[in-house]
Amino acid sequence: MGEPQIVVGVAVIRAGRVLAALRPGPDGGWEFPGGKVEPGETDQQAAVRELREELALEIAPGASLGPAQPIGDRYLLRVYAAALVRGEPVLHEHSAIRWVDASELAELDWLPADRPFLIALRVLLGTLC
Repeated sequence: MGEPQIVVGVAVIRAGRVLAALRPGPDGGWEFPGGKVEPGETDQQAAVRELREELALEIAPGASLGPAQPIGDRYLLRVYAAALVRGEPVLHEHSAIRWVDASELAELDWLPADRPFLIALRVLLGTLC
């Protein structure tokens, strides 16, 4: 079996709140939007492209929120904080979105691979208040 495919998730931050996106279907749940890194792309380039395609948002990627997390045997998730540069989310692939603050993060049923990033995100959001 080859190397796992890298997937980026993006914690888009606006006014001290982060964008959570609901993935529909039986394996669905709340996640940081994003997608697969294509050959020749950096994580940051993939983050910009995916957020533009999935939600029509322009972002400025920032720091990593921690070590990569496995998604099964085939994928490895890396999550980055990002500032919203412009746009309002347009749902193409998700069934809902929410802007949540640090105190609301635990209220959402996050996908398992996204959960380890919540602690670092809570700290980051707390410093922005």
